[in-house]
Amino acid sequence: MTSNAPIFSTMGCRLNSYETEAMRKLTSEAGLDNSIIINTCAVTAEAVRKSRQEIRSLRRKYPNSKVIVTGCAAQIEPQSFSNMPEVDFVVGNSAKMNLTTWKTLSIDKSFGTENVLVDDIMSVKENSGHLIDGFGTRSRAYVQIQNGCNHRCTFCIIPYGRGNSRSSPAGVIVEQIKRLVGNGFKEIVLTGVDLTSWGADLPAAPSLGNLVLRILKLIPDLERLRLSSIDSIEADDSLLEAIANEMRLMPHLHLSLQSGDNMILKRMKRRHLRDDAIKFCETVKKLRPEMTFGADIIAGFPTETDKMFDNSLKLVEECNLTWLHVFPYSPRVGTPAAKMPQINKVTIKNRASELRALGKNQVEKHLRAKIGETHDILMETPLVGRTEQFTEVQLTVEQTPGQIVKKTIIGFEGLKLIA
Repeated sequence: MTSNAPIFSTMGCRLNSYETEAMRKLTSEAGLDNSIIINTCAVTAEAVRKSRQEIRSLRRKYPNSKVIVTGCAAQIEPQSFSNMPEVDFVVGNSAKMNLTTWKTLSIDKSFGTENVLVDDIMSVKENSGHLIDGFGTRSRAYVQIQNGCNHRCTFCIIPYGRGNSRSSPAGVIVEQIKRLVGNGFKEIVLTGVDLTSWGADLPAAPSLGNLVLRILKLIPDLERLRLSSIDSIEADDSLLEAIANEMRLMPHLHLSLQSGDNMILKRMKRRHLRDDAIKFCETVKKLRPEMTFGADIIAGFPTETDKMFDNSLKLVEECNLTWLHVFPYSPRVGTPAAKMPQINKVTIKNRASELRALGKNQVEKHLRAKIGETHDILMETPLVGRTEQFTEVQLTVEQTPGQIVKKTIIGFEGLKLIA
């Protein structure tokens, strides 16, 4: 990378981070330089505000560079970003994965007569596969197998930024993972917007479980495989088979639950009920007792009463959740939930705090139970690694990053195990 190579700023989700790495390769191949590229997030109104704040900050810091805005917020609100005086170009989510886009910008041309290149994302039918060397650490690589979402949850704007669900073919995915394993990666994480919908748009409609079994069969040298986040109601029998029998599939699932109350789930337009979530977690625990669960839960969704919120608190223990991602609800313009009767902001904040406190207790219970156990730890740095359940571990003796070491847990401090 040259000193004039583009500077990237990534907002939001893991998929955005993946795509930033893909853009890093594309812009290098295109010869783009002297540019700032902001990959925005649109998941909440606050995320859009932070994206705008980042654009202004980077323009002040790099006054002579081209400022290019892309990502979900740019896809959904292209004109509002184009109208910002700090912005030179706006690039949509489909166009940002196209080499031609960056070649055009590398020779300082506009897109015809405008500075906006944003397609109709709903017309995109394929998931472009992009080979990247992983990101974050040399121990773990992320592979995007799916993009977009066919569901229309009432709180979510993301389908309008990502489009409908579309899957990468299994053969392409397997070849990419083979390449990454050949490059020394011990762990692969499958990622996407709606992971469990993978395959529905492909010939014969294979399932995510089918893909997992295929990867593990065809790539015997792959030591660890993870799933990023799943919708439990879409988990198929093949996935349950993999969970039960494939020890290389790591015992950690992050679930998109959002609420523990049936009425709120209905108003969110989710496709599961609280009993579905509980039954899934019980089934998986029987198949794989060492399994740990994380979950997304929204606090203060419109119309949520104290009793409804209590059902979310109870779900944490009934599903034996360990890692909570708590989201205080904030209305997102363009979603049905924004038009529903809203909850007082103080109440939302208090409920989020209560959920986080419960989550902290759940993590401490998990950490305490690990003391005395021996785990295979994938090292991310010389002194920090992750167990099979993705629990962070601080080691007392340096190890080689990227290697898997067997160590006994002797205690915990904060949210880290000590080994």
